[in-house]
Amino acid sequence: MKPYIEIDHVIKKFSNETILHDITINMEQGKAYGISGNNGSGKTVLMKCICGFLPVTEGSIRVNGKIIGTEIDFPESIGVIIETPGFLTNLTGMRNLEILAALKGKISKEEIRKAIQKAGLDPDLKKSVAKYSLGMRQRLGIAQAIMEDPEFLILDEPFNGLDKHGVREIRKLLLELKRQGKTILLASHNSEDIEILCDKVYEMDGGRIQGI
Repeated sequence: MKPYIEIDHVIKKFSNETILHDITINMEQGKAYGISGNNGSGKTVLMKCICGFLPVTEGSIRVNGKIIGTEIDFPESIGVIIETPGFLTNLTGMRNLEILAALKGKISKEEIRKAIQKAGLDPDLKKSVAKYSLGMRQRLGIAQAIMEDPEFLILDEPFNGLDKHGVREIRKLLLELKRQGKTILLASHNSEDIEILCDKVYEMDGGRIQGI
C-alpha cells in the first residue's frame, strides 16, 4: 500500500544553519505516529514543512500522492495544532470557529457545535476566549483541528495546559479518530501520551531522526 505521507530526504536550512538533516519517513493512512525530542530538536519545523507553512530546502514531501509546495500549497484534508492556537480573544469560542469555517464554507454550524463538544467544551458558552484558561484554549484548538473532519491531523503538543482529566478525554478522542481511519502525527514531551496513542515513534535530536 502506498504511504499516505512520504518525506523523502528532506533538508531544511535557515540561512547557513541546517535545521533538518536528510529526513526520510513514510507514514501509512489510519495510523498514528509520534515524534519525540527536546525543544530545538526540529519537531515543529518538520511539522510546518509537512503542512506547507515552510518550504523545504532539499528533498520532497508528498501527502496523499501530491508534492507539497509544488503540486499543492497545503495538504488537502488536514487539521493542525502547531504552537499556541491563535484566536480572536474578544469573541466566543463558537464565533471564532464559525469565522474560520466560513473561509472554506464546507461545514454547518451544527458540525462546529459537535466538534466543540467532542473537544470537551460547551458551544453555548458566552465567555470570550480572553477569559479561557490555557486548557480551554487548547481544547478549542483541537475542536478547530477536527471540525472539518480531515483525513490527516498534525498535533504539536496537543495536551499542553490540560489537566489529567482533560488529557484522558483528548487521548480517547484521538484513539477514536484513529479507529475512523485518520492519519495522526503527534509531537509530545510526554512519552506516555505517545506510547498510548502511536503505532510508531520517531526520536528527533539535532534535526535528525534517530535509530532508523
